[in-house]
Parts: sequence; C-alpha cells; structure tokens
Amino acid sequence: MPIVEVRQLTKVYGEGDTAVTALDHVDLTVEQGEFVAVMGPSGCGKSTLLNLVGGLDKPTSGQVLIGGTDIATMNDTEVTQLRRRRLGFVFQFFNLIPVLDSAENAALPLTLDGVAPATARAKAEDWLTKVGLGDRLRNRPDQLSGGQQQRVAVARALVTDPDLILADEPTGNLDSKSADEIADLLRQASVEWNRAVVMVTHDVRIASHAARIVFMRDGAIMDDVALPAGDGAEAARAAMEKAGLL
Repeated sequence: MPIVEVRQLTKVYGEGDTAVTALDHVDLTVEQGEFVAVMGPSGCGKSTLLNLVGGLDKPTSGQVLIGGTDIATMNDTEVTQLRRRRLGFVFQFFNLIPVLDSAENAALPLTLDGVAPATARAKAEDWLTKVGLGDRLRNRPDQLSGGQQQRVAVARALVTDPDLILADEPTGNLDSKSADEIADLLRQASVEWNRAVVMVTHDVRIASHAARIVFMRDGAIMDDVALPAGDGAEAARAAMEKAGLL
C-alpha cells in the first residue's frame, strides 16, 4: 500500500470571477522509502500540494490518503495526531524555538504528544547524533549555523518515526554546501531509514538527489520522471528542459 495516494485533488481559492485554481485534479502516489522532488514555477501549486498532503489545508475536492486513510474523513483532533505521529515537516526557515537547545527542539513533537521528557530527550539525542549533531545537543539555535539548524529540524521531523517527511524548500535559506548536505540527509532518510520523502524545491541540483521528480505547471502535473541511481543531475536537467521549465 502506498504511503501517500492523491486522487483527483483540487483546490480552488475564492469564488466566481475571482476564483483561482491552485490544484487541478492531481493524481500522485508515493511509496514507502521513496524520495520524490516536486518542481515547477512559482504559483504552479507545488506548495499547495504539500500543504494538502500534510493536512495543513483542506481540498475543494478529491482525496488525500495517508497509509490508506483519507484525511478528509478525520476530525481536527485526528488530523493533529496524524501530523504529530505519522508526518514530519521540514520548512525553509527552520522554525526552531530560540530558547530551547537542539535536543529540546528535536524532542518537541514527542513532548507535545505526552511522552515523558527524559524519554523524549533520549530519542531526540539519538536522532541528532544520526544527523551529525552529536556534539551540539545543548546548543541553542543562535549558536548553530544555518545548516546545523536545518539538521535539528530534520531530526525533529524524524523523531516520531513518521511514515512521511514533507519538506518545503528545505535548502532555500542555505549556502550551496549546506544545501547539498541537507539534500543528502533527506536521501539518507529515504534510502537508509525507509521514510517516504516529498520535497518541494526550485533548485535542479537539489532535486537531483531524489529518486523521482514531479513537474508541475498551472496546478497540474506535467511530467513524472524517475532519475537514475547515483548522480541524477544531468537527467534532472534534461527532464526540466523537456517539461519546459528551463
């Protein structure tokens, strides 16, 4: 069973003459352990798609199934629990709490879910060590580089052992070296830790770390391309040219 199944997903903002169709009958499937990049010009609907899959917004029509369950049938409490326990989020601007150290930030989803503080911290420290921050457990965000802060955010996304990681322009606020490191880390989450990852990006170099690239335009999927194992940058660029995005 796919981790994510999107069926005829449509999102319209506004009504009448001012209505804007952000997503237009989109179908998409993501399997367990698969790393999918979503690309397209500004306003093409890629962030809207991510928000709907993550239960952060509700569709006008269509379905989003997470592990076979349609999130539209859930009440607000159930959707909140789904996001906290089965989904992990990584955003462009890290969204760390300034007064908390790395371990406290990474443990936050567990803490909010009622896990004992000592247990939550131990698990957070384990994930921080896995993402290369074992020596930064007690540092606050202002004591970390941008790349290190995003690693804390990745650890926070993984700490609940989610089925799916949703990453919205996770490298958009980083220098090129840190950006590649975060993209490699998301690929590791897919390949080694068997998490499904859906990442929105505008950067073909970052997208080339994925196993598939979905190209969007005007609220619809224009192409869905599997990348070769290893360096997929050339294949990604060729696919973008074919889709008219270069």
